[in-house]
Amino acid sequence: MRTRLMIFAACLMALPLSAQTRDDSVGVRAASLDYIEGWYTANVERMTRALHPELQKRIVNLDSLGNPWVSNQGASHLIRNTRLGGGSRTPPAQIRTDVHILDIFRGTASVRVDAGTWVDYLHLVKWRGQWVIINVLWEMRQ
Repeated sequence: MRTRLMIFAACLMALPLSAQTRDDSVGVRAASLDYIEGWYTANVERMTRALHPELQKRIVNLDSLGNPWVSNQGASHLIRNTRLGGGSRTPPAQIRTDVHILDIFRGTASVRVDAGTWVDYLHLVKWRGQWVIINVLWEMRQ
């Protein structure tokens, strides 16, 4: 009997405290697609809609001596680059916009976007009723 109670308690603890809703999934996916499709189509409106104003996008690079350093972009930088053409000159065969929702918990979410030559890990937040991206950590495929 004690073993059954322990198993039952373990199962209860494994349950999420706040279940994800269909609307949350739709909102997270829409923001993620606005971001990656907005980049490839140079659509400033979609990119702007997808981003929190305090977004930080980071990648770890290596300098010529092999020392790591972190490159940062804010929302205004990413929006500016989108306005300048973004990924609109990417050959169609290299375009990927695969969105994989990894987790949604209350007002936060994690998403993996498989793009053409890189992978983005997005953190989203529900901000004023809308899902927006607040952090991006990315890595080149090569």
